[in-house]
Amino acid sequence: MLIIFGGLPGSGKSTVAQALALRIGALYLRVDTVEQAIRTSAPLAEGMDVGPSGYVTLCRLATDNLRLGHRVIADSVNPLPVTRSAFRNVAAESGSNFIEVEIVCSDAALHRHRAETRSPSVEGLSPPSWAAIQTMNYKPWKADLRLDTSLLSVEESVAEIVSKLSA
Repeated sequence: MLIIFGGLPGSGKSTVAQALALRIGALYLRVDTVEQAIRTSAPLAEGMDVGPSGYVTLCRLATDNLRLGHRVIADSVNPLPVTRSAFRNVAAESGSNFIEVEIVCSDAALHRHRAETRSPSVEGLSPPSWAAIQTMNYKPWKADLRLDTSLLSVEESVAEIVSKLSA
């Protein structure tokens, strides 16, 4: 089973994804970690974007682990139809089921507070500013499950996902 997360930075997606991984014993793969590893190990110019390398690497890691029979959580902003399709293709090519989970925070003040006060959880990575989050190219999505972390706690969000997995 591939559990595909998406949502804007600061929405609570990584917090929910990590809690879910602990609850169900899934492997947790995060694009921020992959992208930061690429930045620190490759001779990139200052401020240069890693492009699709992080997503491509995350997809390959997910495929390998799905083929080994693991449950895998893919944590990324997953902003575009092309990235969402790539994750669905990973599930298909590994013969796995998938669920798409979009995490949102509908309370703009709370979302902004989270974005502006969170500590980086990936060494060396600076989280995007609130202005960058607001202007991010994030296309509308019809995920299987859409959870609003301004209304649900982390535990409630995890319970909703577990319930959907059991259905």
